[in-house]
Amino acid sequence: MIIEVFGKGCHRCHATRDNAIKALKELNLKEGEDAIVNHITDITLFAGRGVILTPTVIIDGVKMSEGRVPETPEIKQWIKDKLPGK
Repeated sequence: MIIEVFGKGCHRCHATRDNAIKALKELNLKEGEDAIVNHITDITLFAGRGVILTPTVIIDGVKMSEGRVPETPEIKQWIKDKLPGK
């Protein structure tokens, strides 16, 4: 699973990335093994992925949220929904 957080590096973007990592830990998934969390800060990549507002979370190519900081429980549900055999 690839979780991408798009944002220029503001506190909201960092909070979103932190929430994604916390969600993985709470689901007993290992970052780097079960899922990769990438923080995309290069704004030249935003338009090509359909990112207009930040932070944006994309999981396995699907935009899950944009322009807000999703809370950990919400991200956990997104991850659970993407797991095989859910």
